[in-house]
This record gives sequence, structure tokens and C-alpha cells, in this order.
Amino acid sequence: MEANASTTMHSHCLEISMEAHKVVTPPPMSTIQKLKIRLKETFFPDDPLRQFKGQPLKKKLILGAQYIFPILQWSPNYNLKLFKSDIVSGLTIASLAIPQGISYAKLANLPPIVGLYSSFVPPLVYAVLGSSRDLAVGPVSIASLILGSMLRQEVSPNNDPLLFLQLAFSSTFFAGLFQASLGFLRLGFIIDFLSKATLIGFMAGAAIIVSLQQLKSLLGITHFTTQMGLVPVLSSVFHNRKESMRKPKLFWVAAGAPLMSVIFSTLLVFASKANHHGISVVGKLQEGLNPPSWHMLHFHGIHLGLVLKTGLVTGILSLTEGIAVGRTFAALKDYQVDGNKEMIAIGLMNVVGSSTSCYVTTGAFSRSAVNHNAGAKTAASNIVMSVTVMVTLLFLMPLFQYTPNVVLGAIIVTAVVGLIDIPAAYAIWKVDKFDFVVLLCAFVGVIFISVQQGLAIAVGLSIFKILLQITRPKIVMLGKIPGTDIYRNLHHYKEAIRVPGYLILSIEAPINFANITYLNERILRWIEEYEAEVEMEKQSSLQFVILELSAVSAIDTSGVSLFKDLRKAMEKKGVELVLVNPLCDVIEKLQKADEAHDFIRSDNLYLTVGEAVSSLSSTMKDQSSTV
Repeated sequence: MEANASTTMHSHCLEISMEAHKVVTPPPMSTIQKLKIRLKETFFPDDPLRQFKGQPLKKKLILGAQYIFPILQWSPNYNLKLFKSDIVSGLTIASLAIPQGISYAKLANLPPIVGLYSSFVPPLVYAVLGSSRDLAVGPVSIASLILGSMLRQEVSPNNDPLLFLQLAFSSTFFAGLFQASLGFLRLGFIIDFLSKATLIGFMAGAAIIVSLQQLKSLLGITHFTTQMGLVPVLSSVFHNRKESMRKPKLFWVAAGAPLMSVIFSTLLVFASKANHHGISVVGKLQEGLNPPSWHMLHFHGIHLGLVLKTGLVTGILSLTEGIAVGRTFAALKDYQVDGNKEMIAIGLMNVVGSSTSCYVTTGAFSRSAVNHNAGAKTAASNIVMSVTVMVTLLFLMPLFQYTPNVVLGAIIVTAVVGLIDIPAAYAIWKVDKFDFVVLLCAFVGVIFISVQQGLAIAVGLSIFKILLQITRPKIVMLGKIPGTDIYRNLHHYKEAIRVPGYLILSIEAPINFANITYLNERILRWIEEYEAEVEMEKQSSLQFVILELSAVSAIDTSGVSLFKDLRKAMEKKGVELVLVNPLCDVIEKLQKADEAHDFIRSDNLYLTVGEAVSSLSSTMKDQSSTV
């Protein structure tokens, strides 16, 4: 009895005539206008020129200068109170940047002094061009690891240190050129292919590899593998364990406070002459500011391909890390970081750095976190840090001669352990299993294969996921929510019911050449399944296939042909194709392609599914009563 009541109620709902709203053609626009809008939305979604509208010429010049040089935005209002905060944070991050700079340079197989050079010039450039108040720039572990490992594939830093240094500076130049080009051309969306899952897995794997590489310093092993995989490193430790046993160790030296650890251990080694008893030390470092290095850049020769590839990989990774760190701390303080300005700032500081004996630098999370927590108010904290490093380069370099490498190794391990983000990995596992597979591939690939190939595998899987979503778009069957004219996914809303004689499908992706074959086959299979159910259950035969197109944001010429093919196939079955709510771009192209009005007519084009079902049901009822 309840079933009969439900059927009666459903029939009554269908009998209610709804006013059908007409689907209108969008206002006509020329091709130039469409192209202009498309380019603006693609390259200028933030509309950077809006601040210039309605301003006098003098104001426009000031705004233009401030846009190019963000330092001009905050410097006019700079005061002693801000300076007090910035000088405290600047000195604090300098205490971290000095030991980390020396350590990361060794990680990149470069002279330790290069790490300090890279903590002097780039922060000055960023302070002028950068838009983040909290970002503290300098060498970082991941970029140092990749730079060293990629260049070492062709050139040995031990056998040919000068060539290795030249290739490092050249790679830095091309990394900066690539980064700045992305900003100038507003192509920052390219770095978005490094998904969060990819970065978390990659960072965790790289952190483990970096930590394992420090076993050379921590265990005092002289003959250590140059490979980056887990197996070669552990094998090297096992085969050289006797060598390490003969060396005294300083495992008890903590790296929680890097500068204090460096000072204390250096004094200890100097006082005890431990460098004469097996403790490996940094050695004498060159005094003075950065020497010019533009004459060392390689723009031709057999290694050009290597430096281009190394620059591209390190450029993308360091840029991604820098922007992500900047946006993270900007969100905490509720201000905006301009992504394109950051690309230009980071790129130009690397271009300038490559000419002043610096290697790849970016915004480091550990230093930026210290900068943020120390109360930095503006980018002037980078200037304070740079001045502190300058004083160190000019007057304090002899003090680092006896710094033990074991402490530098401990500093690196302490810094990179924080890159292993287990809670974030667990959150990805809960939300999206495919993303977790990408994370695992990046992690395992970096550990067991290589840093570059592990990253390439993860990026390849991410792109494959995107291609899968494009070529296999989601289509769902809609049903009517009883007592309403609302239609929703039958599998999502269990109370939704199918309307006899109607197959209502929602396409939830753009339609293009890559997915029309799948869409055509899937829709026709749905029709065949419906007809099979009709024969088995003796239901009303299929009369209308309604395609809900609200989620179809774009269509190409191949997509237009899909509707023509579907209409022909349905005519043979005696089924009518109905389209619901085609968006601006879609309806415009469909109407242009249907000059004879074969499949775009007012009687098969509706604004909502409810109006379509009501209007078509009324038409069917009128036709049956006439007959």
C-alpha cells in the first residue's frame, strides 16, 4: 500500500507543470575580446594593474616603484620599534645561518666558505625585492643535496674541484634565470605540478638520505660512498666499520643550538689539539667578502646540458620550497605574499649570487621559523643577518678553522629531521589514497633509486592522475528527491528515485578530444543497461536521455561532435537527447556548430533538470490525450 502511495505521489509530482526558463545565448564577443579575457585570467588572475586605475601620474609612478621594489612599501614608515624587533630576529637567524651555511656547502660538495658567501649577498637582494616579512633566505639542505649529487654524476669534486665549483655557479645562474622567467612571464602554475603529496614524500626521503650521508662525519669514515641510495650508504658503513672504530667520536656534542655547538666544539678541538688525533676539521677558510665569479660561468662546452638540467631541477625545488614557506608564515600573520614577485626575487638573487660566488639559495623553513618566532617585522631582518655574516667573513673566519666536521654533520641531521612530516602523511592517507601512493613513490624512489629519479616518478604519477581525470571524467546518474524538483546523484542520496522513461546523467568535467570516446561509449552503455532493465522489470521504455552540463566548463570541436554522434545513435533507438544548463562557452559553440538546428532546439534545451522533466512529461501527456 505504501508503494502505491509513493507511486501516486510521484505521478502527481510529475503532473505539476513548471515554468520552463529559456536558455539564452551569451552576449556576442569578438575573438580578440575572448582572447584578452582568457589571457588575463591565465596570466593575471590577481589583476596587478587594478591599483593604478584612477590614480594621477605621480601616484602611478610611486605605486610602480613600490610594486617592483617592495622595500619602498615598508621603508618610509620604518621606525626604531620595528628596527629593535628586526635586529633581534636578524642576529638570531644569523646564529643559525652561519653554521648551516658551512654545513650545507659541504653537503653540496663545495668549499665551506661558499655557504657563508651564499648567506651574505642573496639576503640583501631579497630584502629589496621580496614580499615576505618572515622569509629568511640562504642555502637549504634539499637544494644542496641535489646540486651536489647531480653535478657529481659527471665531475668529481675531489679530482677537479675548480670545474665542480664552476658548474655549481653555472647551475645557480640557470636556476635563477628559470625562476625569474617564471615570475616575469607569470608562469608560476608550472611549479604546481609538484603536489603536496609529492613534496612531503620527497622531503622525507631526502631528509633520510641527507642524514645517512652525515654518517661519514659522525662516524669519522674517510672512504665513504659517493652514491645517494640507502643500500650503498649502509653498505659503505658496514664495510668501513673498522675504520670508524679507530676514530674518536663527538656524539655527545648537541646540535640543538648550532652556533653554540660550533663555538664550544671549536674551542675544545683547539685546546685539546684533537685535529691531530683523528678528528676531522673544516680547516683554514678564506677571509674577505665574496669574490666575483661571473668569469667562472659556463655557457658552452660538454657540461652545458648538465648545468641546465641541474639548474632546472634545483630551481623548481628551491622555488617551491621558498614560496610555500613564505605563504605559510604570511597566513599566520594575515598578510599576502605575491607569488610572482617571490619568483622574481628568488630568481634574481640567484642570478646575482652566481656572479658573487654563491650557489642556489631560497627561503629555508628552519631559519624562517626562527625569524618568525624571534619577532621579525619586515625583511630588514635579512639585512641584519647579511651584515652579521659580512662581519664574520671579514674578521672571524680564523675561528672556524678548528670546527669539527662531526658537529656540522649533526647540525645538518638536526635541521633535516624536521622535514619528515608524519602527521601530514597520515592526513593524506585518510583523505586520498592515490595521493598517498604518490607520496610513497617519492619517498621510496628517493631512498632506493636516486633523488632525481624518485622525484621524477612522483611527478609522473601526479601527471598521470591528472590525465586520468581528464580522459576518464566522472559521470553520475541523477534521481529526483521526493517532494521536490531537485535531482541528485542516486548513489550519494539514497532517497533519490529514478524517473520512469528518463535517463538523467550529469557530466562533471570539460569535454574535449581526450575524453569523447570514453563519454560516448559510457553513455551508450548506460542506455543499453537501462533498456535491459526495462525488459526484465517491464518498466516504461526509455524516451529521453537528459545530460546535465552545469559542470562542463569548456568544450572543443571534438566535444561538439560527441553530441552529434549521440543524437544519431539515439534516433535509431527512438530516444530523444535533451541538454540541461549548458554554460556560456558550451552553448555558444554548440549553436555555431548547429546551423541547421538539428540538435539545439528550444524543445530539448532547458535550464534545470526539474524544468526539463516537467515540460517533457506535460508534452507527452498532451500527445497521449490527443491520440
